[in-house]
Amino acid sequence: MATITLRIPDAMNRALDRQSAAQQVSKSDLAREALRRFLVVTEFRALRAKMVPLAEARGVHTDDDVFETLES
Repeated sequence: MATITLRIPDAMNRALDRQSAAQQVSKSDLAREALRRFLVVTEFRALRAKMVPLAEARGVHTDDDVFETLES
């Protein structure tokens, strides 16, 4: 496992301390989870940006369109 070092504002560190204590997990665990979520959301948005034009070209514009496509 790799190690990274980052600087955060004092206020953010205090908030991280509070959440770490409240959830009884390490600050590293909280930071790792926040970074994991950021990466998942970023990757999802990139994939969505590629897929939306393709879906729209096939007439898929809404959730209902998706389900109709799956049913046929």
